[in-house]
Amino acid sequence: MIFAAFMGSCGNARAVSDSEAANSAVSAAETWLKLIDEGKYGDSYTGAGELFKNYMSEKEWGRNVYAVRNPLGKIISRSKLSVELARGLPGAPDGKYVLIQFRSSFEKKMEAVETVTMADERGQWRAVGYFIN
Repeated sequence: MIFAAFMGSCGNARAVSDSEAANSAVSAAETWLKLIDEGKYGDSYTGAGELFKNYMSEKEWGRNVYAVRNPLGKIISRSKLSVELARGLPGAPDGKYVLIQFRSSFEKKMEAVETVTMADERGQWRAVGYFIN
């Protein structure tokens, strides 16, 4: 289920060579996901990037994320699966993006992959996309 724009295939993604940027983006993504895990959907919206907020309203986000995450139950575990850096994404302005995949396990779905797309907005990594399958 796609929640925000810019989650399509990214032909110009490459392995992250800048470990500092990657670590910062992963840390920010984990903090953002924790808000979702705790049901703090409004806070997760507030902490999301401008591209995300331009794509959907806070009300739409809350409704969509609740509909997908609530049936899964509580998060049991989450581990980083992959990290890729992109200089642009389809339909998005050029910039610094990090696409992060997590292997996740929930009470009612033992195996899932969460993909979070982070964008560098004025020196801060912000979530601009979330996808779970």
